[in-house]
Amino acid sequence: MEWRLYVRNPGAMFWTFAFPMLLLVGFGTIFRSGSAPALTLVVAGVDRQAAPGRLMLQALGRTPLKLLELDPASADARWRRGETAAQLEPAAAGGFALKVNTYLAAQGQMAAQVVQQANLAVQIGQDGREPRWLPVLVESPGHTRSGNYAAFLLPGLLGLNLLSMGLFSVGMVNVAYREKGKFRRLAVTPLPKWVFLMGQVLQRLAVAFLQAALLLALGYVAFGIDCQGSYLLLAAVLTLGTACFMTLGFALAGFAQTSETYAALANAFFFPMMLLSGVYFTLDSAPRWIQTAVQVLPMSPYLKTLRAVFNDGAGLAGHWAGLGVVAAWTVLGFAVAVKRFRWA
Repeated sequence: MEWRLYVRNPGAMFWTFAFPMLLLVGFGTIFRSGSAPALTLVVAGVDRQAAPGRLMLQALGRTPLKLLELDPASADARWRRGETAAQLEPAAAGGFALKVNTYLAAQGQMAAQVVQQANLAVQIGQDGREPRWLPVLVESPGHTRSGNYAAFLLPGLLGLNLLSMGLFSVGMVNVAYREKGKFRRLAVTPLPKWVFLMGQVLQRLAVAFLQAALLLALGYVAFGIDCQGSYLLLAAVLTLGTACFMTLGFALAGFAQTSETYAALANAFFFPMMLLSGVYFTLDSAPRWIQTAVQVLPMSPYLKTLRAVFNDGAGLAGHWAGLGVVAAWTVLGFAVAVKRFRWA
């Protein structure tokens, strides 16, 4: 019955299966070369024929910055349009000055740090010494060298799908059933409560694994990424996530009489976890208190474990504390769901 109701809803089918795949293809294609766009430094009016300009451009060429050389007029027009994060230009006495856009300060400050390092290298070279550049190796905590953003995004989408399914496909549906009187009609039938709930759990679990299979297949075909760890362990982590977020949906459904009330409750949980748990990007530049606070929510430690298994081929060692947080939310959600569930 749950499957028949589910497949009769084209909107649910689209948002469950098609939309995550579109996100993976879209973001994975846009950021195919890495997890973030390359930092661009506008070089305005720097004479590469003169010694200072030549040395500076040579030093900047050894950095990850993308250099865009423009004449002063074009650089000024680009700056006025707000398209430049950081701009290097000549200064008095043969030196250089650096401008950082207030509105793009995060990108500009990172570019500025790289330019400062290049400037120090130039000064060392002018003193007759050869600057020694440290080799930079970009790899994950599990020593996996992959610059493909899709490899970072795919586990995030797997976790986000489970969260969306638990809060909206489970919680919202149950509130709608109660609001429309379907639970009252079921209450007078011989259908046991546990059979009804188990039917929902098994159907959603099947949906979760079908979602995961489609995303994994798409990631392999479109971007050449594959699970680096045990598929059995990946399945176990997915099952834990499904249980956690489903019980959270059931629990929240017990506090709402209408769909509107439930939508407000669900969004209060959904948006902080979607935005602050590392689904699309890391929080390494966020304040330390935010990075600590999100560890209390289940999504952040869950995604860390999921990425460790999928991207690094790791086991669960070192992730027991995070899994404990997820398990605690599961137990709490189950207890609240059982206590608050009612037919009417």
